[in-house]
Formats: sequence, C-alpha cells, structure tokens
Amino acid sequence: MNFADRLTAAIEEKGTPSIVGIDPRYVMLPAELKHGDTPTRAEAASAVEAFGIRLVDVVAPLVPAVKPNIAFFEQFGWEGYRAYMNIVARAREKGLLVVADAKRGDIGSTAEAYAVSLFDEMDVDAVTLSPWLGEDSLKPFFARFDRGKGCFLLVKTSNPSSADIQDREQDGGTVFTSVAGLVRKWGDDFIGERGLSSVGAVVGATFPEQAADLRERMPTTPFLLPGYGAQGGKAESLRNAFGPGGTGALVNSSRGIIFAFAREPYAAEFGEDRWEDAVRAATLAMRADLAGAVPDATWAGA
Repeated sequence: MNFADRLTAAIEEKGTPSIVGIDPRYVMLPAELKHGDTPTRAEAASAVEAFGIRLVDVVAPLVPAVKPNIAFFEQFGWEGYRAYMNIVARAREKGLLVVADAKRGDIGSTAEAYAVSLFDEMDVDAVTLSPWLGEDSLKPFFARFDRGKGCFLLVKTSNPSSADIQDREQDGGTVFTSVAGLVRKWGDDFIGERGLSSVGAVVGATFPEQAADLRERMPTTPFLLPGYGAQGGKAESLRNAFGPGGTGALVNSSRGIIFAFAREPYAAEFGEDRWEDAVRAATLAMRADLAGAVPDATWAGA
C-alpha cells in the first residue's frame, strides 16, 4: 500500500495526527534508568534503549507513529545503533509507523547505501531526507516506495536560523518555495488512493504563515510538522497546514512529551517516579489540543 494511504489510515484509526519524537538525552533520563553520572558508552546506550522501549509501550495506543532521531543513538557507537534498531523493532511490533529522523542526503551511490540501511535493514516506514543534492540523491529511496515506504524532505525547518538559507529570495520567491515546487513535482508519481503522495515535506510548526503558504503550493504533499510544544509551535496556528478534513499532516512533539515529568503541570502531578504516567498525560493533552484546533478533521473524535 502507498505510504501516504497507510499514514492516513493510521491517523484515522488512532484519532490523531500526533507523532512522538524519541530524542533521548542521557542526562535527562529518569534516575531509575541511569547508570550514574559517568556511564560507559554501553551503559548509556542500554539506558536510552530501555527508555525508548518503555516510551513506545506507553504511546502505542495513543498515536499512529513515532519518530526516533538516530543522532541520539549513533553518539553511543554500535551499542547505540543496536539500541535504535531494537526500539524500531518494538514500535513495529506495536503496530506503529516509524519515521526515522535521519536527515540523510548524499550522492546516488551513498544514498543507495543509506536506503539499504534504513529501509532494508531497519525496515522503517519513512525517513527524513535533505533534498539539497537533487533528485538523483533521492531516487534510491523512491525506488522502495512500491513496498509502502515514504520520505519527508526538508523544506522549511523549525529552527530559528533556517531563514539564513531557506528564506533567501530566489526567482520571485524564496529558496524554500523553490524546494517546495520540486517536492511537489517529485511526488506526482507517488500519489495514492487518498490523494496524497509518498513524498512528504518537513515544515516547521514554528512558522505557521509559511506552513499555510506551503500547503497551498503542495496540496498533495504530507507534512511532518516539528516544533510543536517545547519549540513554541501552537496547535491553533497550524490549522492551515492541514488539507481538507484535517488530512495530510503529522504534528511532532519530542521533549514536551518524553520528558514531560520534568515540566509543569506534569512534574507536580506525577514526578520522576511516575514518568510514564506523565508521558501518557502529555500525549493525551496534545491529542486534545490538536482536535480542538482542527475541529472539522475526519480523525477528530475517533
């Protein structure tokens, strides 16, 4: 099945376009999972793996997908890589779609190796990619779309200094609007039965006006919207980033959910000892927030 069709079905089944980013930082883990303040590489990898697996178990009934960021695991060497693969495997066992936040982008032969690693070996459902090297750097990933895979290409990212390059004026628009045109063109060959493409776009929730403009430019492109919550993105400002009926978008929260136990109101209510309850409560709050912001969504109330 086409990736966008799979994604749309998963969002409707779970009743939310929420996606939880798994970005574990050892120093922020609950004390029960740590191996002291100066762990070995293997101990740190073991701790983030245990954290990630338990996170997956908590959020699996509540969201359609998770987005583990590979950088937070690669820093621990091969032990971290193994931890990442085990978390991906757990998420798939729980029926979740997995978006590998890897942001790969290189020449064709290297891209082929990345595609083998992420799609063939890890068997993730989608991956974040940089389109900076052009279409030939993306074709190895596109070639696997007939197996239900997909991708999200960086278009307008959520970080403040994205404007340094992405907002530069070009051909009557900006760099990011030029990239958006390419993303839409590349995606035209991969549109599924629900009218959306397997080629998606990363669009920062921190830039709602640009997100609304990009939705008009890319009506058949699924959006991955990072920046909600801890980075300042608001649900009500993202209404125009969705397509008709609230389709075509995933809204990501990472720190705001996985470390909810360390911030209010969850710190006072649950504390560190009940960190999994805090994760669940924060996820439910995000679901309610998005449902209120997009009241006409086909998934709302499911």
